[in-house]
Amino acid sequence: MSTLVYNTVDRLDRPSAYYVGKNKRRKFNQDEAEEPEDPSVKLRNATTLYVGNLSFYTTEEQIHELFSKCGEIKRLVMGLDRFNKTPCGFCFVEYYTHQDALDCLKYIGGTKLDERIIRTDLDPGFEEGRQYGRGKSGGQVRDEYREEYDPGRGGYGRAYADEQRQREEEEYGAGR
Repeated sequence: MSTLVYNTVDRLDRPSAYYVGKNKRRKFNQDEAEEPEDPSVKLRNATTLYVGNLSFYTTEEQIHELFSKCGEIKRLVMGLDRFNKTPCGFCFVEYYTHQDALDCLKYIGGTKLDERIIRTDLDPGFEEGRQYGRGKSGGQVRDEYREEYDPGRGGYGRAYADEQRQREEEEYGAGR
């Protein structure tokens, strides 16, 4: 008789929900000869971390200083706004060993940097072009729909700021 064992603590090297959702592929043809690839296979020896929720004003030096406490950093790539080429709140940190990346997940993930709680996830590896934001305006997607004031992210969200600017122009035009 076998007993099922459930862990109460999540594994550190588990794929993030974003990574799993991104890699789901719909098969429209009925050819089932090819097995779907398990997303955790690419992360088994991953040495790259995705770091999110950074302030727009966080520098590479600050990130390097914090993340080098867990191991020697091979490469650091800042996320940039596609059009303005300014930081937009994320980066990739590549270590030389998988164990250094896991240590970073364990000790640095969820800590504060520039008054913001940073998120860290294992990443299968940096590819050229991924350093640019995904939003319509070149920044991060969340920033386009954000309505609250966040000084670390540059103030109000872009859509909210555009609406506010439009209201002010209408009021100014009507007041003449």
